[in-house]
Amino acid sequence: MNIFVCVKQVPDTETKVSPNSEGSFIETNNIKWIMNPYDEFAVEQALQVKQNISDSTVTVVRVGQLQTSEVLRTALAMGADDAVLVETKEILDSYMTAKAIKGAIDKTEKKPDLILMGKQAIDSDCLQVPQLLAELMDLPSVSVIVGFELSNDQLLLKREIDGGSLEVYNVDVPCVIACNKGLNTPRYASLPGIMKAKKKPLLTLSLEDVQVSESDRKIKYSNFHLPPEKPPGKTFETTDDNQLEVVKEVVQLLRDEAKVI
Repeated sequence: MNIFVCVKQVPDTETKVSPNSEGSFIETNNIKWIMNPYDEFAVEQALQVKQNISDSTVTVVRVGQLQTSEVLRTALAMGADDAVLVETKEILDSYMTAKAIKGAIDKTEKKPDLILMGKQAIDSDCLQVPQLLAELMDLPSVSVIVGFELSNDQLLLKREIDGGSLEVYNVDVPCVIACNKGLNTPRYASLPGIMKAKKKPLLTLSLEDVQVSESDRKIKYSNFHLPPEKPPGKTFETTDDNQLEVVKEVVQLLRDEAKVI
């Protein structure tokens, strides 16, 4: 079984971001990059399938800059077999990203039996790439997956919906699966795995190699700016003699100024 996992490199959740000078994206200097947390569940699920099907291979695909490819090495250290990087310094929209991933998969000349990825990226938060990729590859797609069982080339998938309920799907492979938190517990890369990852193959492609150009762009990002700072909070000192007056003042401020009551 040929398993592909799509991963994205995103700023650490504790990173304090700011717009770049052009306002076209965030300033990326000195940012700590991590694997998109939802993609970690996709990598782990791919490795679990590989453990159960002996002739399986796991290929990790990423679109981004070469000098920040630690995420691919992390996935290789966890147990993936090889990786593909579509190198670009441009900020791609969801459609361009999906098309680049499809082109990368095609370049491997391996017919995909299963494509896994996170349900969304925590930076752009678009929730579009899995569905776009499935459409481009003419494959069925199920997202927000929290349950996964594979038997005889058929998947039993549990999908989380609003209100905490679950939908259950029977899906034939090949297909595209977008994973959610709770699907599994991602493993840590072991020291031997980290050492082996340095020798595993990493194929680097350009946007031209995967037939993606500026004409494919559907969305152009601009005018990045920080939200306005919140005004400082107000504090009130009370004594036994002025409690009623303070309560009246707080209620008036909540009604007239904060407009929450």
